[in-house]
Amino acid sequence: MKLPRFLHLVAGAAALSVILLLLAGTMVTQAQTSPEMRVSLLGTGTPGPIADRFGPSTLIEAGSEKLVFDCGRGCPIRLQQKGVPLGEVKLFVTHLHSDHVNGIVDLWLTGWLPAPWGRRTTPFVMIGPEGTKNMATHLEEAFMPDIRIRMADEKLPRDGVRFDAKDITPGVVYEANGVKVTAFEVNHGDEIKPAYGYRIDYRGRSVVLSGDTRFSENIIKFATAVDLLIHEVSMAKPEFAQVEAVKRVLAHHTSPQEAGLVFSTAKPRLAVYSHIDAAGGAGSTAPQPADYIAAARETCRGPLEFGEDLMTINVGEAITVERSEKK
Repeated sequence: MKLPRFLHLVAGAAALSVILLLLAGTMVTQAQTSPEMRVSLLGTGTPGPIADRFGPSTLIEAGSEKLVFDCGRGCPIRLQQKGVPLGEVKLFVTHLHSDHVNGIVDLWLTGWLPAPWGRRTTPFVMIGPEGTKNMATHLEEAFMPDIRIRMADEKLPRDGVRFDAKDITPGVVYEANGVKVTAFEVNHGDEIKPAYGYRIDYRGRSVVLSGDTRFSENIIKFATAVDLLIHEVSMAKPEFAQVEAVKRVLAHHTSPQEAGLVFSTAKPRLAVYSHIDAAGGAGSTAPQPADYIAAARETCRGPLEFGEDLMTINVGEAITVERSEKK
């Protein structure tokens, strides 16, 4: 039987409504399951020039904020691999050891260039311990010939290569667009003060970065029940452990067993090793990932991942880990 035209219109409208409802349901589901924060390990290494472990650096993306913590060797390359424009990030420094800051010049100046991965037009935000502002002042002085040339030749804006640098003390050091960053002191040795860890909070999710540290009760305090704890670790094979230079390195860092104690006490939803130090060894003479994990299992049983460059941890209702083939 042939339906009147108005019934065809009603049926069509009803079908369209069903489709729109289904699409809306899909979008709501996607919104509910999308991560509140994306944490990317840009560099998981140490001062050692190792091709697949760049210098210490971590990217946290939360809403519109793109925050980089420490800027070791190769940080701008890793940001490019992640598709993050250098001109859009703000930098937080844990301490002023060279391996945590030797990528700053590249990030600062390359992020000012006119290419799509640069284009910074406002001052470069850099937040860190006492000495950070002084370092920024002297970097501008050191690179003033390059700055003058590019301003004259490429017409780049002066503001884009200025620093907005700030020395901090413990407490809330940054708050914008729903993101809060809190700095807290850690113990990296008597001569390395201050040294900071950071806690980042956004929409009910939380991430703690240990920075470089010995075993620290302060990390337990700030990381208790967080979603993600990224912690440094240092280990040596027995044949190197009693070498004086190696002993000094180990004395400034956290062993896997000590890190395991932090994890078992703080109980993060996920713990991840980064700034992975193989004291006194390299290649076949260095501890292997399984060695670090096995040593941690002496003191903890919770979820633990061995960090790799370009690994991304999605932090939301679920926590998922993505490993990258790009190295």
